[in-house]
Amino acid sequence: MFNKILIANRGEIACRVIRSARRLGIGTVAVYSDADRDALHVTLADEAVRIGAAAPRDSYLRADRIVQAALATGAAAIHPGYGFLAENADFARLCAGSGVVFIGPPPEAIAAMGCKSAAKRLMEQASVPLVPGYHGEAQDDELLAAEAARIGFPVLLKAAAGGGGKGMRRVDRAEEFAAALAAARREADKAFGDARMLVEKCLLHPRHVEVQVFCDTHGNAVHLFERDCSLQRRHQKVIEEAPAPGITPALREALGHAALRAAAAIGYVGAGTVEFLLDADGEFYFMEMNTRLQVEHPVTEMITGEDLVEWQLRVAAGEPLPRRQDELAIRGHAVEARVYAEDPHHDFLPVSGTLAFLQAPLEGPQLRIDTGVVQGDAIGIHYDPLIAKLIVRDQTRERALARLAAALGDYRVGGLVTNLTLLHRLATHPAFVRGEFDTGFIATHAPGLLAPRPVAAARELALAVLYLLLARERDAPHPAAGDPHSPWRLANGWRSAEAAVHRLELRLDAEARRVVVEEVGNGSARRFRLHSEGHAMLLAGRLAGNRLEAVIDGHRSSVTVFAGTHGCTLFDGPRICEFALQRPDTGEDADAAAADAFAAPMNGAVVAWLVEPGQAVERGDGLLVIEAMKMEHVVRAPLAGRVTAFRYRPGELVDGGAELLGFEPA
Repeated sequence: MFNKILIANRGEIACRVIRSARRLGIGTVAVYSDADRDALHVTLADEAVRIGAAAPRDSYLRADRIVQAALATGAAAIHPGYGFLAENADFARLCAGSGVVFIGPPPEAIAAMGCKSAAKRLMEQASVPLVPGYHGEAQDDELLAAEAARIGFPVLLKAAAGGGGKGMRRVDRAEEFAAALAAARREADKAFGDARMLVEKCLLHPRHVEVQVFCDTHGNAVHLFERDCSLQRRHQKVIEEAPAPGITPALREALGHAALRAAAAIGYVGAGTVEFLLDADGEFYFMEMNTRLQVEHPVTEMITGEDLVEWQLRVAAGEPLPRRQDELAIRGHAVEARVYAEDPHHDFLPVSGTLAFLQAPLEGPQLRIDTGVVQGDAIGIHYDPLIAKLIVRDQTRERALARLAAALGDYRVGGLVTNLTLLHRLATHPAFVRGEFDTGFIATHAPGLLAPRPVAAARELALAVLYLLLARERDAPHPAAGDPHSPWRLANGWRSAEAAVHRLELRLDAEARRVVVEEVGNGSARRFRLHSEGHAMLLAGRLAGNRLEAVIDGHRSSVTVFAGTHGCTLFDGPRICEFALQRPDTGEDADAAAADAFAAPMNGAVVAWLVEPGQAVERGDGLLVIEAMKMEHVVRAPLAGRVTAFRYRPGELVDGGAELLGFEPA
């Protein structure tokens, strides 16, 4: 076994590898960019080496610097994690040529699966079922359009050199093909440096099922059953589970054998995942093979009890696989939810900023959290906006989903928009709970899943008012600090011979509310009577840090409140409510809304202009493309008019909020 390894990655996967290595007594070396100098993976590792600036091309994609760091620190092997250089055959060759073990498959296996079109041909020879499509080398636009017409719409355009939804477009009609192809090529070239495309028949209601395989250098190979990864947005996974629901023993065996044939066809070694599309009639088709550990590997670990990173380390060190196929069994059901800093209500736009408040549910044998951030860390523009992976396990799928919903209700993130509400709605959606879903589930059920939060109920209003009153008293200065009995110490609206009354105007989930609050009782029996819209409620409580202990009409409960710069966030189980004292209307908000019409929605880079200066456009027309956090966002015209000028050229960096263009309404 190795004495020391270097992890050529960042974030939660780097932390995950460090935990297994430490348990095995293996020293660890982290690498970091300027943006990650204080990151959690740097803190956890035994050593850390700076490899460059924040942009991945200047740091985590610099294979030469990473190998130099391994040699300088005496690391015997490099674990690539996933993403960045994990599936880069040249990086694996550079490691081998430098005398450092690459903890992954041989370069030839990576290369074989790196080109999707070549991989499809290999799988066909290995009798692995394929989706009908075009996987050839010729890439003329006209040829691809003709192949799409031959296959029959709808079709999927897919980057030949990559995965993760990058360079992928669904095309429903022939007249949309040229624009979709141009966008897919541009995205693929940016993500993989390769604009080649393949065209496949778009299966309308498939499920995404993948099989975890493991092979060693002694001729042994096993599969560790399947995972279902059908819940996706932007072709990227959101919730994964193992085993896949509704899979019969016969189908599970067929999937496993097909996955092992795929691995054998390329002389595979190490951890890999063979991905399939499962049709409604039970037929399955090869989609791709990921020659690395997958983001969702924890659900496989939870149902098998195996540490897949430990398996990787042992196989890379020349040891045989720790288990035979007949020694592996499924125990219960596991589900993983990816918590992202993103805005589901705005096309899942990534969000950057500071994790001002972070409170995760307690971990235990049935609940695991894989993360690379802590409270106070920044979610930047250069990397994936993943905050954490929340993984649960229970005896049945129904109980696992119930456990996941409860854990999501206990997850609190303040200071950034997240997808927590969406995840809870997914985990509790009746159709998903019944197992009635496919890869289009989120798009199909978007009206309900992405519906605005319901108007705050009386309970949320009472909790918000109680918090504001108690926080006002807690935070008020006490000019008569020397006299504990002085009325000037009080910040509760006390007045001589008259009841204390508070009149509050607040914004509750963007709705203006006016309330009158009367104080009743005193000392430890002090309470508030809240009057709103003809109703009255009796409130009492106390603040302990971020925790509000409240009693509303005799009903006792405890909630969490995060007080940010621009307001407060109330976490009440899965319910998240925003509130703040109302500011006087000076007209500034309307001016700000007008100024934001063409503001950059995030820090990033301009990818392309979609129109020319001076060109007339209609409402909804795309004007330019901005890219950040590995995603593209199209800025569209909110009304008909004319673009007078662009403020930034393609390739230039922009700050969130910067004015992107000048616009003259029609």
